[in-house]
Amino acid sequence: MSLRLYDTGTRSIREFQPRNPGRVGVYLCGLTVQGPPHIGHLRSGVSYDVLIRWLRRTGYDVTYVRNVTDVDDKILVRGEEQGRPWWAIAYENERKLAAAYAALNVEAPTYEPRATGHVTQMIDLVSALIERGHAYATDSGDVWFSVSSWAEYGQLSHRRPEDMLASAEPGGGKRDSRDFGLWKAHKAGEPADAAWTSPWGPGRPGWHIECSAMARRYLGDAFDIHGGGTDIMFPHHENELAQSRAAGLGFAKYWVHNGMLNLSGTKMSKSLGNTLSVAALGEKGFTAAAIRYYLTGVQYRSAVDFSEDALAEAQSAWERLSNFVHRTVEALGRDAVIGGALAPEFTAAMDDDLNTPAAVAVIHDMARSGNAALDSASTTGDDAAAARVGAAVRAMLDQLGLDPLDPQWDDPGDAKLTGAVDALVKLALEQRADARARKDYAAADRIRDDLAHAGITVKDTPRGPVWTVD
Repeated sequence: MSLRLYDTGTRSIREFQPRNPGRVGVYLCGLTVQGPPHIGHLRSGVSYDVLIRWLRRTGYDVTYVRNVTDVDDKILVRGEEQGRPWWAIAYENERKLAAAYAALNVEAPTYEPRATGHVTQMIDLVSALIERGHAYATDSGDVWFSVSSWAEYGQLSHRRPEDMLASAEPGGGKRDSRDFGLWKAHKAGEPADAAWTSPWGPGRPGWHIECSAMARRYLGDAFDIHGGGTDIMFPHHENELAQSRAAGLGFAKYWVHNGMLNLSGTKMSKSLGNTLSVAALGEKGFTAAAIRYYLTGVQYRSAVDFSEDALAEAQSAWERLSNFVHRTVEALGRDAVIGGALAPEFTAAMDDDLNTPAAVAVIHDMARSGNAALDSASTTGDDAAAARVGAAVRAMLDQLGLDPLDPQWDDPGDAKLTGAVDALVKLALEQRADARARKDYAAADRIRDDLAHAGITVKDTPRGPVWTVD
């Protein structure tokens, strides 16, 4: 089975076939950095990280673009509220976003363009739309896209233009209340450095034109996959599609949208950034690996109601898988869990519109059988089955960005603690062996019981005693 993805534009599952064999171009709408990110914002980044990893595993050469909107009305408002330059607000939050992605093991995109670095390309695209009769400038210096000029408007969101409400964007001179802004004239009181020179006077680009121009700059006139959250499918993606096609661009072949991570049934807001950030959740005892597992373990198109109870369950599930991999390494060595094969059921689940819940279920089933194989090997000395399962579990977790042996999840402090515990347990086992050698079985049992009270189980095997942390 080849990869199949749900295409929002056709409202159907489609077999993925790139425009150019062996090569894939992907554009993801990144964040507007007016505030710090919370895990609701990070869901699209994690979801697309899973997709990109799977495309590359399948053998595609992937060019992945994820933009940053670093100039926007809301950013200007934040700067005014805080008495700071708007660009300082944007840069500070961009750094926080990068740190959050890194903490969740989200790989860097091929390109991460900022809107402010591509104003020239945006002006060129707006000019082309005016020349084609799909946009018009007003006396105020604003430029608007004419929705009525594009008969296919609404094809992505499946809305009819006549049923749509007026655009929320203010501005005089609009010919149709549903028209949306391509260029915003500089207004009195706005920072002077938030304006660029254009044929229509000083100003800045509208939000929608940014993505069309940056996608074209890095992926060409036509590319394979465009994504983002369902919350911006309309009007943002609808407007992107209309203006790009009206300019003569092929634009995206597939539209792939991730569901929202909600709080109490409503979309998370940026005001929650300080309470639901990766760092804040870490202070409550949740690891970054558990947060990634939580975001990955749900099918990307599903809406999710966030709760700390659900996150705690995810952390327990992740720890079970991590403990199995580490147990395998402790028993058989690190080389035993290298080069594992993906289970056919795992591959089938991933090819089925990235069905990560089914893929994770396969991993848990194999981990259970792997623990049984390790128990059996401890008495028979037959390590082959346990090694095979351990390597497969690690390979599948790695495909989801959750390999427990990845340096990403190896805290140096934890490594030092593990080394100290290992040395102490070995010393206790040596004392137990000495007690048994002199037939002082009561002392040997006491040492074993003391270790058990500390959460360490000792099993005697043909290879010698093996210990695990409960």
